[in-house]
Amino acid sequence: MNREITLEKLHQRTPLIAPSMLKCDFGNLHREVELLESAGAEILHWDVMDGQFVPNLSYGAMVIKSMRDRTNLIFDAHLMISDPENYVDEYLAAGCECITFHIEAVSNPAPLLNKIRAAEAVAGLAINPGTSISEIEQAIPNCDLLLVMSVEPGFGGQSFIESSVDKIQQLRNQVPENMLISVDGGIGLQTIPQTSVAGANIFVAGSSVFDTSDYREALFQLLELADRKTTI
Repeated sequence: MNREITLEKLHQRTPLIAPSMLKCDFGNLHREVELLESAGAEILHWDVMDGQFVPNLSYGAMVIKSMRDRTNLIFDAHLMISDPENYVDEYLAAGCECITFHIEAVSNPAPLLNKIRAAEAVAGLAINPGTSISEIEQAIPNCDLLLVMSVEPGFGGQSFIESSVDKIQQLRNQVPENMLISVDGGIGLQTIPQTSVAGANIFVAGSSVFDTSDYREALFQLLELADRKTTI
């Protein structure tokens, strides 16, 4: 794991569609990873939920680790959990190249962001729909990636919150040009163009990928619309 190499790959390949593994068929997890890789995915988004920070449970580091040796795709762990500082080491050990936790789960994000960076992983900070950008401003210099939640975290398949577009635009206007901005929630053919124009360059997509019969075509259509040169 090398943070600079991972960042270079991400920057070179943006815009990126990051399939949300929360929506995959867990009875065929290895097969789903194979299908996504063959369809052209370059990053997998692992939504980790603890039933405390969000009202739902998903999976943990053991599940992610079980897939690590089966693919070279970039793993992005999105920790929707309380006390993320107690669990980050597990996700580093599982081989996650990117680790994102929530500003709402910590009193001071900088030490944990720095720890993730020191471990040669990309450090991300997520913000919920109801949280003001001012809450993360001081931590921006310690971040490699910012994740804007465009639904309330906890469940897949929710409707996109329109005010998220303004939040992305505000962040893009005040962060360094090379800052990665990811958006997660309700991302599909109707919502990806406006989030791209606003400044997002990584798009977490669940239902819009996994509810289709052809992952390659789904990724292609989303990626085409994520290109800011596309007329919308």
